[in-house]
Amino acid sequence: MKLGSKDLRDSEPTNEELAHIQRQPIYIVLDEVLDTYNIGSLFRLADAIAATKVFLCGKMEFPPSSRIHKAAVGTENWTPWEKCDTALEVVTKLKKEGVFTIAVEQDTRSVTLSHMAHQFPVAIVLGHESFGVKKEVLDIVDQIVELPMLGVNKSFNVWGSGAVVAYKLIELLHS
Repeated sequence: MKLGSKDLRDSEPTNEELAHIQRQPIYIVLDEVLDTYNIGSLFRLADAIAATKVFLCGKMEFPPSSRIHKAAVGTENWTPWEKCDTALEVVTKLKKEGVFTIAVEQDTRSVTLSHMAHQFPVAIVLGHESFGVKKEVLDIVDQIVELPMLGVNKSFNVWGSGAVVAYKLIELLHS
């Protein structure tokens, strides 16, 4: 069903619709993402891929927030999420639970998307727009992945990077 922007903002799923969502074994971990529009867009991404949960870590805005709500078009109301002190704490916990962890970041240790290892369940770790994923988190994740930047600009928006990696993982999960 195709909805217009007003329809998207005014639509709420029923409890029956929510009960039929098959959550995918994918977590999204936000390491102090600053921009509320990125946060809202990442909630939309999490809903789009039926992520198991979104973790909002550290000093960042979280729902309820009118700015997040505007970008999230309400998805923050039914997408499972949790506010946590640090991404390091969340990644450490997830790894103990057997979750494979992938940070999306430019780093000397990173591999390109085409060489991304994967196993499920998996967590995608995304960082602050200017400072990225914290070093202590990069040091413990299972893999660091970066997107090839073929033009002049050498960075990509955090929600866009998350979407590229998330949909690649969805493709691998369902292939």
